[in-house]
Amino acid sequence: MNLGNVMGGETPSVDPGMRSLGQKVEWLIQNRWPEGRPRPKNNVETAMAISEATSEEMSSTTIWKLRTGRTDNPQLKTLKALSRFFDVPIGYFGDDEAAESVGDQIVADSLVGEAGLNRDALRALLELSPFGRQLVADFIISAARLEQNRDGSRAGEGRE
Repeated sequence: MNLGNVMGGETPSVDPGMRSLGQKVEWLIQNRWPEGRPRPKNNVETAMAISEATSEEMSSTTIWKLRTGRTDNPQLKTLKALSRFFDVPIGYFGDDEAAESVGDQIVADSLVGEAGLNRDALRALLELSPFGRQLVADFIISAARLEQNRDGSRAGEGRE
């Protein structure tokens, strides 16, 4: 079950299924940061938090390479540490259909847990007609684009 298909369209800013390893790691950092831990401001803080929680040495350079896609074949111990820290199965980091399925489940769990959606809302979404699901999907994608544009405009403020 691809969540993009359930919604009646693509969900490029949410779906970590068939994305690159760098995109998957970035999605985890942005969307699955463990509750109760301060959000990192940079790769140094990210690496320190993962190292502290997993007892696996992680450098800021490794985090940078993963996030930017500069490495697509990290050591297994690195993937295991990320898996433990973000509480995702190691299969999430694969690049096949099984990884897509795992990614879909992680998105669904994140939507229900952290994003404030509840299972009733998801069930109601499934009960909508295909037209209704498409309307909801279009609205979500439009809202996400508006926020990205707004955030991009703010990020450019004060630059010369």
